[in-house]
Amino acid sequence: MSALLEVRHVTKKFGGLIANNDISFDVKENEILSVIGPNGAGKSTLFKMISSFLPTTSGEVRYKGERISNLKPHVVARKGIVRTFQETTIFKSMTVRESIVVAQHLRAKASLAGYFWGSKTAHEDVESFGNYADDLIDFLGMAEIANEQASNLPQGNLRALGIAIGLATDPKVLLLDEPFAGMNHEETMRMVDLIRKVRDERGVTVLLVEHDMPAVMKISDRIVVLNFGEKIAEGTPLEIQNDERVIEAYLGSADDEIGM
Repeated sequence: MSALLEVRHVTKKFGGLIANNDISFDVKENEILSVIGPNGAGKSTLFKMISSFLPTTSGEVRYKGERISNLKPHVVARKGIVRTFQETTIFKSMTVRESIVVAQHLRAKASLAGYFWGSKTAHEDVESFGNYADDLIDFLGMAEIANEQASNLPQGNLRALGIAIGLATDPKVLLLDEPFAGMNHEETMRMVDLIRKVRDERGVTVLLVEHDMPAVMKISDRIVVLNFGEKIAEGTPLEIQNDERVIEAYLGSADDEIGM
């Protein structure tokens, strides 16, 4: 598999604080890659730079060979790199279907004036968005809650709606920030299956940040590990589970455990 997204020597400084230091890795086309690390390791900052919500201090992010770091976030999203958020950012006064329809306006062909005056192109957009929303609802198995107001949904369904909103923009790379947060085991396993389905059947490459290690080990093709803002390991789930640097970063060394 070729590299679809390249992170090259990315560093982010906030004054004297180095949040990310010289981080490099590739995201291969059609893979699921997880970024893990203890709290404060710099995972969310890295995500924000990849999606261009934060500028890099140095280094760059490239998509299909083109530099995308430090572009406007909506420009990066239109190129196909779309991020969901750790907070469940949902249009909570809308129904599930309405939320998915609204999210598609990133792909609108009609102008704002066209929507105001009800142009032919605007009507075509509205019809297309509705059809695609129905397609996504069917694909994600959300037909039973399509007309539910988002504010009434339980956590698992809210997370699924967050993914649906991300997919509504027709992404090539989907960045998921803690997609399993707040879920019980059964909900987490359903979400693991859903994310795999998005990759397998929609051809979407997935990059995710997550703390749930059993879910990460089950879903990931490869894993990148951060600690104190630096990359300390990269490899398959099995390689990561047996990496001494990762074990020490998460669990403490044997000497620490016996008080030496």
